[in-house]
Amino acid sequence: MSAVGATRGTSAATFTIGDVLAHLKVEFPDLTISKIRFLEDQGLVQPERTPSGYRKFSAGDVSRLRYVLSQQRDHYLPLRVIKDQLDAIDRGLVPPGTSTDSPRAAHVAVASIEDNAPTAEHFRPAPAAMRLTREELLNAAGLRADQLSELEQFGLVTKKSGGQYDDDALAVGKIVAELARFGLEGRHLRAFRTAAEREVGLFSQVVGPMSKQRGGEAKARAEETVRELAALSVRLHAALVQIGLRGVLS
Repeated sequence: MSAVGATRGTSAATFTIGDVLAHLKVEFPDLTISKIRFLEDQGLVQPERTPSGYRKFSAGDVSRLRYVLSQQRDHYLPLRVIKDQLDAIDRGLVPPGTSTDSPRAAHVAVASIEDNAPTAEHFRPAPAAMRLTREELLNAAGLRADQLSELEQFGLVTKKSGGQYDDDALAVGKIVAELARFGLEGRHLRAFRTAAEREVGLFSQVVGPMSKQRGGEAKARAEETVRELAALSVRLHAALVQIGLRGVLS
């Protein structure tokens, strides 16, 4: 059995959650205690508990966490797929010496659409640092003035305070400019905005009660959950488009 698989009850639990964070943060700088707790909540690692309730991690638990984080970072795999892989490894489906760095090491069937799908980490918000004038946005995104006006009309791009545009406007503008090469215009893309708004509304219903609970841990769990939901939503959309294209191209 692989080192990842030999993690449950096979080595002394000697690490606190702070120790685990310090051990893994060099390799995964964005890792937080909240993320470790979230992975535990998702059943990806099961540390022992002291009589007073403190988590105690074994060396095997640390290896298991490293595997999960590596699969997310290097192969963009969702947690559900990673959990399937770990369950398969725990059952001995991966022979000794098999590399568990491969996203298919646990012989789990992973659809090609999932290999490069975004993970929850891709939806971690970053502060918008860019401020562009209208002319700068047109040049950077490769848009025409009438295209930008249409995007604003349909709510796909909005100005910020001071009449300037930010990173989000540039990201949307670049994608729309690429789509325009195929004859798609802003009026064709309203459905994308409507669908996104509906998804965000649905996710808000899921995490709303969670985010209202007291304590920083509840807020962190809500943030992790909504990012995971966003990643799953993109994967589902991509899978449905892939399925639909089979009929178009057949």
